[in-house]
Amino acid sequence: MNKKPLLIYLFVFYFISTNLFAEKQDKLYEKIDLFSEVLEKISNEYVDEIDKADVMDDAINGVLQSLDPYSAYMSPEIFKEMQTETSGKFGGLGIEVGMEAGVVKVISPIDNTPASKAGIKAGDYIVKINGIQVQGKTLYEAVELMRGKVGSSIEITVRRKGVKKSIIFNITREIIKIKSVKSELIDESVGYIRLTSFNENSSDQLKKKINELNKNKNLNGFIFDLRNNPGGLLSQAIKITDFFLNDGEIVSTKGRKKSENRKWFAKKGDLTNGKPLIILTNYGSASASEIVAGALKDHKRGIVVGENTYGKGSVQSIMPLKNKGAIRLTISKYYLPSGKSISNIGVEPDILIEENKDKFSINSDSDNQLNFAIKLLNG
Repeated sequence: MNKKPLLIYLFVFYFISTNLFAEKQDKLYEKIDLFSEVLEKISNEYVDEIDKADVMDDAINGVLQSLDPYSAYMSPEIFKEMQTETSGKFGGLGIEVGMEAGVVKVISPIDNTPASKAGIKAGDYIVKINGIQVQGKTLYEAVELMRGKVGSSIEITVRRKGVKKSIIFNITREIIKIKSVKSELIDESVGYIRLTSFNENSSDQLKKKINELNKNKNLNGFIFDLRNNPGGLLSQAIKITDFFLNDGEIVSTKGRKKSENRKWFAKKGDLTNGKPLIILTNYGSASASEIVAGALKDHKRGIVVGENTYGKGSVQSIMPLKNKGAIRLTISKYYLPSGKSISNIGVEPDILIEENKDKFSINSDSDNQLNFAIKLLNG
């Protein structure tokens, strides 16, 4: 065999690859030089004096937010404050927010918090905070504006789909204590469980509630209410989905790195003994909620009733930086057992019923979604 053509081919391939890499590097350095030139002109010529460090922070955040609504930069001050909020008890409004086209968007208000009591809804766009325009600010800058002392008031101006005029809410900040699981026996035959978030104790609390409801001999089935649940821990979503399944895939993640490509499967042992299950969703059901609803729907284990979910199907990782700040970066996406992605699509209900109320209450006659689910289980 003549090795000369092979060696020539390898040399040519190496030469072309090296040249392409060098070209890319040259273009990158050109862009870095261009950015430095623009920054210098802004510093010298802009009508107001600027802080170059602040401009650089905004530029870094702009790069991250150009990727997707969930990637962002946190300054050392914001990152430190964020770390103090992970205990589940903090002062604030009680809303999960994200970015969409440079505007702060409400993913979901949390049950029994100042935001939900005031009437803020999933999908609302926050346009002003205490009269200050939010557009153009980073997500964490907007969150900073919403922070304040417990007992102090804040004015939030929102735009709502289908409503022509802006809506103004005056809200008093409170200590937010999240109780993630509530349950009740309805009509002595329906086990109702409401999950408001996926925190470290959610699966243990939920398991306890299911076991308590199972003691009723007249139980026809379960209603699992995930409305206005903004999500939380992936590990909890997997455990909770497993409570209702005996086998099969729950969820998978796919990323650029092989280490992010993972699958999780259910173990034998349906805690509800195969009893009929209805899952309630709305536009405020996001992330972990969508994993649970989507998996149970794909396995035909439950009927999803309500509205299409939010469509947050990506995994973010907090990566600390040398300056003691951090970036929040999307590293993979969720996929349902069917292979479908949740991102920007959400989970479509089996039975579409639009909600006609702002607040969820077990004993509310005006909750058409819940009442429909009760009738469905009771025949």
